[in-house]
Amino acid sequence: MDNFTHSMAGWALGQTGLKKLTRKGLAALILGANMPDIDVFFDWVPWAPLATHRGFTHGLVGGVLLMPPILAWLLWQLDKWQVRRGHAFKSGLEMHFGWLLALSYLGALTHPLLDWQNTYAVQLLSPFSNLWFHNSALFIIDVWVWTGVAFAIWLSRKREKQQRPAWRSPPAIALTVVVAYIAVNGWIGAQARLAPTRGEPGLAPEVIIAGPQPALFWKRDVVWRTDGVIYQGTFDPFASTRELTSWTRIGPDNMDDPVARAALDATHPVRDFMRWSLLPMATVERGQCEATVIYEDARYLDIPNSDSFKREVTIPVAGTGCPANAS
Repeated sequence: MDNFTHSMAGWALGQTGLKKLTRKGLAALILGANMPDIDVFFDWVPWAPLATHRGFTHGLVGGVLLMPPILAWLLWQLDKWQVRRGHAFKSGLEMHFGWLLALSYLGALTHPLLDWQNTYAVQLLSPFSNLWFHNSALFIIDVWVWTGVAFAIWLSRKREKQQRPAWRSPPAIALTVVVAYIAVNGWIGAQARLAPTRGEPGLAPEVIIAGPQPALFWKRDVVWRTDGVIYQGTFDPFASTRELTSWTRIGPDNMDDPVARAALDATHPVRDFMRWSLLPMATVERGQCEATVIYEDARYLDIPNSDSFKREVTIPVAGTGCPANAS
């Protein structure tokens, strides 16, 4: 999910009253909810789990177990520094490191749980496994979650400033609704993933993704691979809860092409892309002594100007009059 959604998750939890447990409690929740995205600054690191976005820092070990104590310690040190400087805390709260640590853990836990809900997926078991997990319940930026949770936070803060006792209720209700919303969308996604086997085209997908459409959260764009061929379809539970409403054959993924396979390890960007891609496709353009391979991910073929979901590499190939080291 986007960082605005992550921030609202931590903020809404704080507005349920959790921020009153300790000084810096709200900071622990909001920063903890965003902390796993620190991996965007480590794509240069030679250790693949850390260099992979949504890898180690988003997993149960790195993101949920190891990082929250670091955040809690940093906030504790900041608080001690402020106390030494005679800072006056308007909240009137005491510092309780135990609660600060607990809230850091809670905020951090929301991050992989939310990222798990969209098609970009997350490596929950990193570094022990590079398996990607995805629930396909939410679009990457869900306007309904944005609207509902943001309104609840605004209403809660307004009531809090007015010293009304019910200021904790709006975010608690909103978070409950969001959980129910995710559960319903998870069920729709599960039906969409089964649809290609229940009717036309009657295929058994090897890998299948059923991503929600923006705003129209109940509809799914379904893409899958069967026997090296990529297919796309749409699913609408209001039209049928069992079959696709439409589908088309995109074509072979060409990942068995010898040139495409030879280029997989040619550059660092390609290696990174292949670690992340769930449905890779290759387009091979052959020349006399060189071949250009364009890798894409079938999940995002319909995104306009989707260059961020492509990687291009040119490698030497054997041919008449070509250098002897061409392969």
